[in-house]
Amino acid sequence: MPVSAVTEVALSVLCGVLVLGDRPGAVAWLGIAVTVPALWFVAGGRSGAGKGTADGLIAGLGVAVQYLALGQAGPGSGLWPVAAGRVAAVLVLLPDAARHARRLKLPPVHCAQAVLIGAGAALGLVLYLLAAQRQLLAVAVVLASLYPALPVVLGLALLHERISRRQTVGLLGAGIATVLLTLG
Repeated sequence: MPVSAVTEVALSVLCGVLVLGDRPGAVAWLGIAVTVPALWFVAGGRSGAGKGTADGLIAGLGVAVQYLALGQAGPGSGLWPVAAGRVAAVLVLLPDAARHARRLKLPPVHCAQAVLIGAGAALGLVLYLLAAQRQLLAVAVVLASLYPALPVVLGLALLHERISRRQTVGLLGAGIATVLLTLG
């Protein structure tokens, strides 16, 4: 997850600046610069390439494409871009799910949890879509990319989990980045 988190934000910001002409201010650039290591630490990144590096790069590219595509949707499009993306995701996964249907049988409680998680992901995309329509894509995508901090904060607050020093540094960086991006 650390590789995909950093890749998605880096590619999205580069495309926003180089292709779409976004021009974040100095404070926003500082927020973007703080975000990259914060994401790496919050998501549990370590030095060196691991087994999942290629998969992380591909996943980051996919998320960046999704962010960029949603960022291009005009205000008149409503929520249709998010709905279309969710339908496309289901259609892409459907053949594999059908091939492995026997292994995918879940108890009803797990099905309900999956639906709730999917609804939460859709809500996150709707909120990102609205943010991208109101501010620079480079800023909206960086703020949206800080989502890995949320499970860490929830685990800390609700489950009283212990977090590492690296995650603590990442959470502090994510907070500082959020303030800088909001001010910038």
